[in-house]
Amino acid sequence: MPVHEPVPEAARLSPRLLLIDPIRVLPSLLVPLAGVLIAGGFSPRSFIWAALGVAGSVLYAVVRWATFSYTITGGRLELSRAFIGRSTRVIPLERIRGVDVTTPFLHRLLGLAVLKLDTGAGGDKQEGELDGITVEDAERLRAVLLSRHHAVVTPEQPTAPRDHVFLTVPRAWLRYGPLSGAYLFTPFALVAGAVGLAFQWGGELGLDEDDAVAVGEWLWGHPLLLVGAAIVLVVLMPFLAAAMYAVFNWNFVLFGRGDHLVAERGLVNRRVVSLERRRIRGYEIAESPLERRARVARLWAVVTGLGDSQTRGQLLPVAPRAAVDDIAAEAVGPFSEALRPHPPAARRRRLFRAIAPWVVLALVMYALGYALIGVAATVLAVAGIALGLDRYRSLGHTYDGTRLSVRSGSLRRAQAVVERRAVVGWTIEQSWFQRRAGLVTVIAGVGAGSGGYKAIDAGETQGAAFAAEVTPDWLAPFLKR
Repeated sequence: MPVHEPVPEAARLSPRLLLIDPIRVLPSLLVPLAGVLIAGGFSPRSFIWAALGVAGSVLYAVVRWATFSYTITGGRLELSRAFIGRSTRVIPLERIRGVDVTTPFLHRLLGLAVLKLDTGAGGDKQEGELDGITVEDAERLRAVLLSRHHAVVTPEQPTAPRDHVFLTVPRAWLRYGPLSGAYLFTPFALVAGAVGLAFQWGGELGLDEDDAVAVGEWLWGHPLLLVGAAIVLVVLMPFLAAAMYAVFNWNFVLFGRGDHLVAERGLVNRRVVSLERRRIRGYEIAESPLERRARVARLWAVVTGLGDSQTRGQLLPVAPRAAVDDIAAEAVGPFSEALRPHPPAARRRRLFRAIAPWVVLALVMYALGYALIGVAATVLAVAGIALGLDRYRSLGHTYDGTRLSVRSGSLRRAQAVVERRAVVGWTIEQSWFQRRAGLVTVIAGVGAGSGGYKAIDAGETQGAAFAAEVTPDWLAPFLKR
């Protein structure tokens, strides 16, 4: 018997949000306020204008809070704002594919959360957002928005329990953070961000290009300082990588709740992501060379209609490969079929692409008299031999009757395992060089994840047979012809 919804009154965000909004806008006000004070010579009038600017931002936050409301009625979520004109966004509950609940640091201090909706429209931006509801309301709303019957959740109704915990990431796994390139180069990313910020705010602070050139010339004149700074950054790489891993993946837990997989993680910003199981079409495992050597990997779910899949679809951060395989089999589905190797022509192609550009660069640099650059290019050409061979060993594809799998890459080796029912079409590409080598790239079009998964440099007959094996009815007319 279907559950009927009473027509509820419009609800507002928590008034505690008014303690957060003025703080969030302060960084954007710092430069204008500093400009007002400097232009006014720090006179009493300039301080009055600065205070009026701060008061105006607070008043704006109050007006935005007072003119926003939301309600769930008639099988839809309505987000209304009546600031100057009235606008209403209507989201049918049946379109909602996922609900994320995050608790940034300031929100957590006040018991608030941010609830974001994913309607499967694609892209990285969620269609609806409730920024500033209580944590309890966020959990109840998540339950009703993801309920197939869209039953109304009363304030007394508790949050649905975890019916099965797949894995809780132990503290010892923090040591895997430095193995991931996403975290390893954190010190250099921070320095680059600081330099970019200095250029962005330089004009506001009275700095110009001549000052930047003068700083650069001073640093160039002190090479020991530059070398020392580089050494410090290199030394800090593993420590900051472990710290960043902890910030993003602290207390990572993957569990089931009803017909959803839920991943919860984060130290400063606690995030809860729900993935509808019936929309999961497979998974993707990614490894860097360091991760492979340490036998660790990362795991994502391949989900239909999921925006920002590289963040929202994550099932495991850097974790032991054995644990990744176990979770993939238990939470998504087992797959143990061995990958089929690609022909030797694919190996020659991988070696050529890894070596030839550096050989050409080295010859040009030697001819121009830049011996040092030529030596560096020669070293990279020699290293390209190992890289090309590893890229070839990474190539492979297979089909076990239910799921297909493709793998490629070296610096980021990724293997995707996708259900046959997820395949919506095929693309077979062949460049001029591939045609001479008798190779093709077969792309399985999938309405989930990255949208397509490639079997790179397969043999012509091998690639066509792979597509025909997965979907024989689709390709039979072409193969006959």
